[in-house]
Amino acid sequence: MYGSLLAASVVVGASPREEPASPATLIALLLATGFVFWLAHVYARLVGDRRHAVRLSRREIRSVGRREWPLVQAMFPPAVAAGLCWLLDFSNSAASWTALAVALCGQVGWSAVAGARSNAPVSLTVLTAVVNLFLGLIIVALKVLLSH
Repeated sequence: MYGSLLAASVVVGASPREEPASPATLIALLLATGFVFWLAHVYARLVGDRRHAVRLSRREIRSVGRREWPLVQAMFPPAVAAGLCWLLDFSNSAASWTALAVALCGQVGWSAVAGARSNAPVSLTVLTAVVNLFLGLIIVALKVLLSH
């Protein structure tokens, strides 16, 4: 969910009042941001573990890297969407909106999956999805305000 929210934020940040970023730029921004945030999360986790006397080893580093990898993976669907728009010769604006929609669908979808996997009551799973949808709509509102 966090990665999808981050991806949506990157798309909005790449959509200034003038022409939105090209799909190629959007893809690069999404993947680079995902990778940098992944590194930051891995580093923070490893430093935090050291405070709790967890021994730092290659195995621990790989384990933490794997646990945090979904942050990078969340960038792939909106990047692929932007790439498809580029191949289909859509406008930069259409590519931006498509990537944003894909990121927000991921955000809401993963919140529902998390609720279902945790055996949460249906009402809590729905509430979690609605909260994530609300957060996504805030991002859409920001995009509209920044783009127009």
